[in-house]
Amino acid sequence: MNNQKKILIVDDEEINLDFFEVMLSKLGFTVEKAQDGKEGLEKVKRFFPDLILLDNIMPRMTGWELTKILKNDAKYRDIPIIMFSALDDVKDKVEGFKLGVDDYITKPFNFSEVLARIKVVLRNRELYAQVAIRESRLSLAEEMGFDIKRSLAEFVKSIDELDESSEKSGKLRKHVAELDARIDKTIAEWERLKKDEIGLSLLETRIRENQPQE
Repeated sequence: MNNQKKILIVDDEEINLDFFEVMLSKLGFTVEKAQDGKEGLEKVKRFFPDLILLDNIMPRMTGWELTKILKNDAKYRDIPIIMFSALDDVKDKVEGFKLGVDDYITKPFNFSEVLARIKVVLRNRELYAQVAIRESRLSLAEEMGFDIKRSLAEFVKSIDELDESSEKSGKLRKHVAELDARIDKTIAEWERLKKDEIGLSLLETRIRENQPQE
């Protein structure tokens, strides 16, 4: 499912970097490494990963600090982050989720669990992107529909300036009326779709509620 997804691993422990690079590369992921937050930030700018595996406690720049920088930058805020920490503290986890971390794993970890969480986060992000595209298309279609109705109204006004008894004028009015009815029906369907649509904020909430728990 990775489709050559790019993963950036940021950890000050060389053994963890090497381990994840070998294991994830074997599974077809493209992997980059960084040994602290500052190097991680530079790698994000050059590599633009699909997901970041981020250690919390590091020299020079912590995982928290890097997360704050990325989540405050519109260019990088949508990159999902899975944070590692040796601190098994509920407050730390809550704080991480408030910052925008997608998942939180306490060390020591099991690679199978980490891989499962990577797949879940990537799948959720793909779903989020699909819903965003659909919402955008619905909004665009709605705007186009109302623009067409305005154009039709202007066209009808022009028809009214024609001879009332004109056979051509009558046919045009009939055609416009039929087209107008079809547009009204389409707009009503758009409204129904929007009503039933899972909004982005609601989707994000549901994703977080269904994340694997420690």
